[in-house]
Amino acid sequence: MSEVTKVAVVYYSSTGTVYELAQSIVEGAEKAGAEVRLRKVAELAPDEAIASNAGWAAHAAQTQDVPVATAEDILWADAVIFGSPTRFGNVASQLKQFLDTLGGLWAQGLLADKVYSGFTATSTAHGGQESTLLALYNTIHHFGGIVVAPGYTDPVKFVDGNPYGTSHVAGQGDLPVDDAARNAGQFQGRRVVRIASAVKNGLTQLAG
Repeated sequence: MSEVTKVAVVYYSSTGTVYELAQSIVEGAEKAGAEVRLRKVAELAPDEAIASNAGWAAHAAQTQDVPVATAEDILWADAVIFGSPTRFGNVASQLKQFLDTLGGLWAQGLLADKVYSGFTATSTAHGGQESTLLALYNTIHHFGGIVVAPGYTDPVKFVDGNPYGTSHVAGQGDLPVDDAARNAGQFQGRRVVRIASAVKNGLTQLAG
């Protein structure tokens, strides 16, 4: 009997959109039979900056009990799905800082041969969703990881239109996460589990 596939969903969200996408991905992965850890990365912004934005402050309070990601979460996982809002076409500094702390694990080869995927959100249409995910995946290539993007492998992807990962246009917080994004997130979670399970079982057989 094969072991349960373990998935870490590691995200940064300031006002909650990426957090909501993360929840859909967690739901899809759990329905596919995975054991899932939901983790936020540490906040770098000063308290006064957070307090100056009502949505940011409210979301920080809402998610204060979500555990902060550690390197151990990445070691534990067979698959890691990273989420970040777009910052000028790139990942947020909070997620980048967490990735930068993984250098020791990378040097030992401990980040290789895992499955990785990503999701994002922007304020505007064509606001850098694809470039953010592609930038994230550059890091995964350095890890020696296996990128599993959703592609156009399910009808839901022709609705949300992003083959690189789940994404949503949030406006200025006035465009809530919709069914298209939620369905895409659930599908991405399921797909990552399916491929990660195959990779894990295949590597186990090779090692045996």
